[in-house]
Amino acid sequence: MASRLWATKVAHHLKISVKHRGFASVVKELKYCNSHEWVKADGNSATVGITDHAQDHLGDVVYVELPEVGDVVTQGNHFGSVESVKATSDINSPISGKVVEVNEELSSSPGLVNASPFEKGWMIKVEMSDVGEVNSLMDSEKYSKFCEDEDSHH
Repeated sequence: MASRLWATKVAHHLKISVKHRGFASVVKELKYCNSHEWVKADGNSATVGITDHAQDHLGDVVYVELPEVGDVVTQGNHFGSVESVKATSDINSPISGKVVEVNEELSSSPGLVNASPFEKGWMIKVEMSDVGEVNSLMDSEKYSKFCEDEDSHH
């Protein structure tokens, strides 16, 4: 009897700790901006998406509006939006350049933004017009700290 009670307590405890996950995950080799987008730079091409922190705050994403291939994006300006069950948020570009690829899968599977924000849920690929812009962005350590500070003020 005692062991069953103990098992129930453990299961109950585990269920709780799964629900209340700590701070959102960050990926070391990416760069971040304070509007919660990430960039993976590779030469002069860059992949852009929103962070785990952003999707966590948005809730279930139901629609993603993205630019067309060939559109020009500018650092700090919005290029699309994410609609969740809670709200619609603009997505800002962390870098400037020309859109060379758009993640078409997001139109039929917007939930990829929640499930895999850093991998399958990427949004656009950009040919950067100024590779140096990446240096103005936060690294994973600074971004984690930024998220902690932001969360503690809400």
